[in-house]
Amino acid sequence: MLSKNPSHSHRALLALSVCISFLLPVLLVVTTDGSSRQNPQSSKPLAYFTDKAKEAGITMMNVFGGENAKKYIIETTGTGVAILDYDNDGWQDIFIVNGTKLEGFPAGKGPSNHLYRNNHDGTFSDVTGRSGLAHTGWGQGVCVGDYDDDGWDDLYVTYYGKNILYHNNGNGTFTDVSDKAGVAGSGKAWGTGCAFVDYDRDGHVDLMVANYVDFDLSAAPAPGERSSCIWKGVPVMCGPQGLPGAKNILYHNRGDGTFEDVTSKAHVDKTTGHYAFSVTTLDFDDDGWPDIFVACDSTPSILYRNNRDGTFTDVAITAGAAFNEDGRAQAGMGSTVADYNGDGKLDIFKTNFSDDTATLYRNNGDGTFDDVTYPAGLGLNTQYLGWGTMFLDFDNDGWPDLLLVNGHVYPEVDSQHLGSNFQEPRILYHNNGDGKFTDISASAGPGITKAMSSRGLAIGDLWNDGRLSAVVSNMNAPPSLLVNQVRTANHWMALRTIGTKSNRDGIGARIRVRAGGRTFIDEVRSGSSFDSNNDMRVHFGLGTAAKIDWVEVRWPSGLLEKFEIVSVDAVRTIKEGTGTPASLPTKKN
Repeated sequence: MLSKNPSHSHRALLALSVCISFLLPVLLVVTTDGSSRQNPQSSKPLAYFTDKAKEAGITMMNVFGGENAKKYIIETTGTGVAILDYDNDGWQDIFIVNGTKLEGFPAGKGPSNHLYRNNHDGTFSDVTGRSGLAHTGWGQGVCVGDYDDDGWDDLYVTYYGKNILYHNNGNGTFTDVSDKAGVAGSGKAWGTGCAFVDYDRDGHVDLMVANYVDFDLSAAPAPGERSSCIWKGVPVMCGPQGLPGAKNILYHNRGDGTFEDVTSKAHVDKTTGHYAFSVTTLDFDDDGWPDIFVACDSTPSILYRNNRDGTFTDVAITAGAAFNEDGRAQAGMGSTVADYNGDGKLDIFKTNFSDDTATLYRNNGDGTFDDVTYPAGLGLNTQYLGWGTMFLDFDNDGWPDLLLVNGHVYPEVDSQHLGSNFQEPRILYHNNGDGKFTDISASAGPGITKAMSSRGLAIGDLWNDGRLSAVVSNMNAPPSLLVNQVRTANHWMALRTIGTKSNRDGIGARIRVRAGGRTFIDEVRSGSSFDSNNDMRVHFGLGTAAKIDWVEVRWPSGLLEKFEIVSVDAVRTIKEGTGTPASLPTKKN
């Protein structure tokens, strides 16, 4: 997060000579159901996002540290959000992690996490009180997974302090089972990103937890106290540089409601000295075993390759995913995965600190990645400090676009005029379908252009109509609900997976869809973005394709099946064992 002496890539100079043209924003008439009608006299933009949070009933206040100054690093990271169907009614709900302040709050008056139930009409109801999810503390991240395979998705929330595993009771309530399950931690760690992942493919989702800094609030240095607590000549809060790194934790699911800490056994602890944030799972080498990418602040990224024997090896350096193309460690925050160029391989995108670019790692298909940030047109916006990010096909043209949310960590950037702003706009990149992206932020609506200090981001189809919306947590402000008012004629399909021999959510399943002469690919995953969790139904934009040739699923159990799903523009549920078995291709070890 805190790159005290950021150096610029030599290619950043190219940004000075690049001319960008934007479409003019369109005038829209918004109806009561959140849809829109196009003004016939205006040119149609590719996207036009508006913030519908207030009218949708999502009005909580995200409380996180001081508003005008940040004395300690614990006040800067903010919180994640999750989109999930907690009540199994077929509509995605919203969970938002909350924080606190250094001075604390009177008993019973502290800020709480919030759960919002989808009312199916464009609004949400705050059901936190009866859900059992109210809790106050330095909340950080959240991930979703059905850890006990009972058909109801559970929540894991990370904290500076003890983490919490909430068991979904199936009646609208949750129970804290952290201590019983063995995943609460010591209470001294600083948990950040997390993801449920069945790393050993035994049918039960395990749990990966990233930890940020080995931090002792009572002994933390004050702003300006050390040389590492100065940024552009101004005293600022200290860290993470100069503070000890923390180790990540891997919990193995025993299948009886409890977990075993296998951090050492799995060799996860062999990577040390990192400041870890977001966790994104992907099978980057397509060997059928899930791997784990961790974006790290001010230290190299981590890529845990699954050795298929219960252990992992960090191959980020040899795979080309640890540094940028200049060989420099960046200050990574959020991360997301997609096949952005349509070559059948999953690529990685990562947000970073200001005075630097975000990073796009293209998967070469041979176990290595190339930094293609500049060739892809993603090297221009160096002024922003990025957090949550997600690939999303907002126009359903079959090419994953990119959304980034931003916000600085130093309130002093405003008062001291340090070349950045504490509150920053979002960035929306449109995928051109040729390996390049175009920044369309200026024409993409007030939901994109409004400046906020944002952190967590989750993407989901909240309306079950193929439009992907975004939920964003904002520092010391209400959340944002970004809804795209532009509808296209493009087709889409979303798939909900149900495992039988595999874990119940089908987390880790690799899905291929053939339509319109193209093959689309993605995986079911928990976690990702910045310490957040997206709608786990896998969404595919299909462009003009009006029918689907076939759907192929490689389940975590190893079963490969094809499903005959012809119709488009709908959410489909596919269950392991109900398709037509197919033969797995022979792969080299």
